[in-house]
Amino acid sequence: MSVRTLAIGDIHGCDVALDTLLAKLSVTGDDTVVVLGDVVDRGPGSRQVIERLLALRSQCRLILILGNHEEMMLDALDHGEGAEDWLRFGGMATVQSYGGLPQSIPKEHLEFLESGQSYWETETELFVHANLKADLPLEQQLPEWLRWTHLSGAEQPHTSGKRVICGHTPQRSGEPLVLPGWTCIDTFACGGGWLTGLDVATNEYTQANQSGEDRRGKLNS
Repeated sequence: MSVRTLAIGDIHGCDVALDTLLAKLSVTGDDTVVVLGDVVDRGPGSRQVIERLLALRSQCRLILILGNHEEMMLDALDHGEGAEDWLRFGGMATVQSYGGLPQSIPKEHLEFLESGQSYWETETELFVHANLKADLPLEQQLPEWLRWTHLSGAEQPHTSGKRVICGHTPQRSGEPLVLPGWTCIDTFACGGGWLTGLDVATNEYTQANQSGEDRRGKLNS
Protein backbone atom coordinates (compact mmCIF):
# COMPACT_ATOMS: atom_id res chain seq x y z
CA MET A 1 0.00 0.00 0.00
CA SER A 2 1.31 3.44 -0.89
CA VAL A 3 2.00 6.17 1.64
CA ARG A 4 -1.16 8.24 2.13
CA THR A 5 -2.15 11.58 3.59
CA LEU A 6 -5.67 11.21 4.97
CA ALA A 7 -7.79 14.13 6.19
CA ILE A 8 -10.67 13.53 8.61
CA GLY A 9 -13.43 16.08 9.02
CA ASP A 10 -15.25 17.29 12.14
CA ILE A 11 -15.82 14.28 14.42
CA HIS A 12 -17.80 16.09 17.17
CA GLY A 13 -17.86 13.18 19.60
CA CYS A 14 -19.19 10.66 17.06
CA ASP A 15 -17.20 7.72 18.36
CA VAL A 16 -18.98 4.96 16.44
CA ALA A 17 -18.52 6.85 13.18
CA LEU A 18 -14.82 7.33 13.92
CA ASP A 19 -14.24 3.67 14.80
CA THR A 20 -16.09 2.57 11.66
CA LEU A 21 -14.19 5.03 9.47
CA LEU A 22 -10.77 4.04 10.79
CA ALA A 23 -11.55 0.37 10.30
CA LYS A 24 -12.44 1.03 6.67
CA LEU A 25 -9.40 3.26 6.06
CA SER A 26 -7.01 0.59 7.38
CA VAL A 27 -4.47 3.18 8.52
CA THR A 28 -0.84 1.98 8.46
CA GLY A 29 2.31 3.27 10.07
CA ASP A 30 3.31 4.91 6.81
CA ASP A 31 0.19 7.10 6.66
CA THR A 32 -0.24 10.67 7.86
CA VAL A 33 -3.69 11.38 9.30
CA VAL A 34 -4.72 15.03 9.56
CA VAL A 35 -7.67 15.55 11.91
CA LEU A 36 -9.24 18.90 11.02
CA GLY A 37 -10.48 19.86 14.48
CA ASP A 38 -13.76 19.85 16.40
CA VAL A 39 -13.17 16.34 17.66
CA VAL A 40 -15.21 17.13 20.79
CA ASP A 41 -18.71 18.41 21.72
CA ARG A 42 -22.24 17.72 20.52
CA GLY A 43 -21.91 13.98 19.90
CA PRO A 44 -22.15 11.40 22.71
CA GLY A 45 -18.57 10.09 22.78
CA SER A 46 -15.97 12.85 23.05
CA ARG A 47 -14.01 10.88 25.65
CA GLN A 48 -14.01 7.79 23.45
CA VAL A 49 -12.98 9.84 20.41
CA ILE A 50 -9.96 11.27 22.20
CA GLU A 51 -8.98 7.83 23.48
CA ARG A 52 -9.19 6.48 19.93
CA LEU A 53 -7.10 9.33 18.53
CA LEU A 54 -4.47 8.84 21.23
CA ALA A 55 -4.24 5.19 20.23
CA LEU A 56 -4.06 6.19 16.57
CA ARG A 57 -1.20 8.59 17.34
CA SER A 58 0.90 5.62 18.38
CA GLN A 59 0.14 3.83 15.10
CA CYS A 60 0.84 6.51 12.49
CA ARG A 61 1.75 10.16 12.09
CA LEU A 62 -1.20 12.11 13.47
CA ILE A 63 -1.65 15.85 12.96
CA LEU A 64 -4.37 17.53 15.05
CA ILE A 65 -5.69 20.86 13.83
CA LEU A 66 -7.21 23.03 16.55
CA GLY A 67 -10.90 23.74 16.02
CA ASN A 68 -13.14 26.33 17.62
CA HIS A 69 -14.67 23.71 19.91
CA GLU A 70 -11.26 22.71 21.24
CA GLU A 71 -10.54 26.40 21.77
CA MET A 72 -13.78 26.87 23.71
CA MET A 73 -13.22 23.77 25.80
CA LEU A 74 -9.66 24.65 26.73
CA ASP A 75 -10.55 28.27 27.53
CA ALA A 76 -13.37 27.09 29.78
CA LEU A 77 -11.38 24.41 31.61
CA ASP A 78 -7.99 26.11 31.79
CA HIS A 79 -9.06 29.70 32.39
CA GLY A 80 -12.77 29.61 33.24
CA GLU A 81 -13.49 31.76 30.18
CA GLY A 82 -16.76 31.32 28.30
CA ALA A 83 -17.73 28.18 30.22
CA GLU A 84 -21.46 28.80 29.82
CA ASP A 85 -21.11 29.30 26.08
CA TRP A 86 -19.05 26.14 25.74
CA LEU A 87 -21.59 24.05 27.66
CA ARG A 88 -24.48 25.52 25.69
CA PHE A 89 -22.85 24.88 22.30
CA GLY A 90 -22.05 21.21 22.77
CA GLY A 91 -19.73 21.11 25.77
CA MET A 92 -22.33 19.53 28.04
CA ALA A 93 -22.23 16.36 25.92
CA THR A 94 -18.46 16.28 26.34
CA VAL A 95 -18.70 16.61 30.12
CA GLN A 96 -21.35 13.87 30.23
CA SER A 97 -19.03 11.53 28.32
CA TYR A 98 -16.63 11.86 31.27
CA GLY A 99 -19.30 11.02 33.81
CA GLY A 100 -20.66 14.54 34.27
CA LEU A 101 -17.65 16.03 36.04
CA PRO A 102 -15.21 18.32 34.19
CA GLN A 103 -12.52 17.45 36.74
CA SER A 104 -12.72 13.85 35.57
CA ILE A 105 -11.20 14.74 32.20
CA PRO A 106 -7.70 13.20 32.21
CA LYS A 107 -4.71 15.49 31.93
CA GLU A 108 -3.52 13.43 28.97
CA HIS A 109 -6.71 14.26 27.09
CA LEU A 110 -6.33 17.99 27.71
CA GLU A 111 -2.68 17.86 26.72
CA PHE A 112 -3.67 16.15 23.49
CA LEU A 113 -6.09 18.94 22.64
CA GLU A 114 -3.51 21.56 23.61
CA SER A 115 -1.10 19.98 21.13
CA GLY A 116 -3.39 21.00 18.26
CA GLN A 117 -1.90 23.19 15.54
CA SER A 118 -3.53 26.18 13.88
CA TYR A 119 -2.65 24.82 10.43
CA TRP A 120 -0.49 22.31 8.61
CA GLU A 121 0.74 22.16 5.04
CA THR A 122 2.33 19.88 2.47
CA GLU A 123 3.78 20.72 -0.93
CA THR A 124 0.29 20.71 -2.43
CA GLU A 125 -2.28 21.26 0.37
CA LEU A 126 -3.08 23.61 3.24
CA PHE A 127 -5.03 22.10 6.14
CA VAL A 128 -7.05 24.41 8.39
CA HIS A 129 -10.15 23.98 10.53
CA ALA A 130 -12.39 26.70 9.16
CA ASN A 131 -11.17 29.27 6.64
CA LEU A 132 -8.35 31.64 5.71
CA LYS A 133 -7.68 34.82 3.78
CA ALA A 134 -6.52 33.89 0.32
CA ASP A 135 -3.93 36.67 0.02
CA LEU A 136 -2.09 36.05 3.31
CA PRO A 137 0.56 33.44 4.13
CA LEU A 138 -0.39 30.97 6.82
CA GLU A 139 1.74 32.54 9.52
CA GLN A 140 -0.20 35.81 9.14
CA GLN A 141 -3.68 34.28 9.37
CA LEU A 142 -5.84 35.33 12.32
CA PRO A 143 -7.33 32.76 14.73
CA GLU A 144 -10.88 33.95 14.08
CA TRP A 145 -10.46 33.02 10.42
CA LEU A 146 -8.63 29.75 10.99
CA ARG A 147 -11.08 28.45 13.61
CA TRP A 148 -14.34 30.41 13.45
CA THR A 149 -15.15 31.81 10.00
CA HIS A 150 -17.56 29.78 7.91
CA LEU A 151 -17.19 29.42 4.18
CA SER A 152 -19.30 31.80 2.11
CA GLY A 153 -18.93 29.88 -1.13
CA ALA A 154 -17.12 32.82 -2.74
CA GLU A 155 -13.64 31.95 -1.45
CA GLN A 156 -10.72 32.48 -3.79
CA PRO A 157 -7.85 30.02 -4.21
CA HIS A 158 -4.93 30.68 -1.88
CA THR A 159 -2.09 32.72 -3.31
CA SER A 160 0.28 29.78 -2.76
CA GLY A 161 -1.59 27.76 -5.36
CA LYS A 162 -2.12 25.00 -2.81
CA ARG A 163 -5.55 23.46 -2.23
CA VAL A 164 -7.17 24.33 1.10
CA ILE A 165 -8.73 21.37 2.92
CA CYS A 166 -11.01 22.39 5.78
CA GLY A 167 -14.00 21.51 7.91
CA HIS A 168 -16.21 23.68 10.15
CA THR A 169 -18.88 24.58 7.56
CA PRO A 170 -21.31 21.64 7.79
CA GLN A 171 -22.42 20.12 4.51
CA ARG A 172 -25.84 18.85 5.42
CA SER A 173 -26.08 17.02 2.10
CA GLY A 174 -23.45 14.60 3.43
CA GLU A 175 -21.28 15.30 0.38
CA PRO A 176 -17.95 17.16 0.56
CA LEU A 177 -17.98 20.68 -0.86
CA VAL A 178 -15.60 21.33 -3.73
CA LEU A 179 -14.78 24.88 -4.82
CA PRO A 180 -11.85 26.08 -6.96
CA GLY A 181 -8.85 25.59 -4.69
CA TRP A 182 -10.97 24.40 -1.73
CA THR A 183 -12.38 21.17 -0.33
CA CYS A 184 -14.59 21.13 2.80
CA ILE A 185 -15.10 17.74 4.44
CA ASP A 186 -17.33 18.62 7.39
CA THR A 187 -20.21 16.41 6.31
CA PHE A 188 -22.37 16.85 9.42
CA ALA A 189 -21.48 13.70 11.34
CA CYS A 190 -23.02 15.04 14.55
CA GLY A 191 -26.29 15.95 12.84
CA GLY A 192 -27.13 12.59 11.37
CA GLY A 193 -24.76 12.94 8.44
CA TRP A 194 -21.41 11.36 7.69
CA LEU A 195 -17.83 11.52 8.94
CA THR A 196 -15.46 11.85 5.99
CA GLY A 197 -11.93 10.58 5.54
CA LEU A 198 -10.29 11.93 2.36
CA ASP A 199 -7.23 10.53 0.59
CA VAL A 200 -5.84 13.85 -0.62
CA ALA A 201 -3.75 12.32 -3.41
CA THR A 202 -6.51 10.31 -5.09
CA ASN A 203 -9.53 12.44 -4.01
CA GLU A 204 -11.25 9.22 -2.99
CA TYR A 205 -13.14 9.40 0.27
CA THR A 206 -14.61 7.01 2.79
CA GLN A 207 -17.52 7.95 5.03
CA ALA A 208 -19.11 6.46 8.13
CA ASN A 209 -21.99 7.45 10.35
CA GLN A 210 -22.95 7.02 14.00
CA SER A 211 -25.10 4.01 13.08
CA GLY A 212 -21.97 2.17 11.93
CA GLU A 213 -22.77 2.39 8.21
CA ASP A 214 -20.13 3.27 5.62
CA ARG A 215 -19.88 4.30 2.01
CA ARG A 216 -17.26 5.48 -0.47
CA GLY A 217 -17.03 8.16 -3.13
CA LYS A 218 -14.74 10.40 -5.12
CA LEU A 219 -14.66 14.18 -5.25
CA ASN A 220 -16.13 15.89 -8.28
CA SER A 221 -13.44 17.92 -10.01
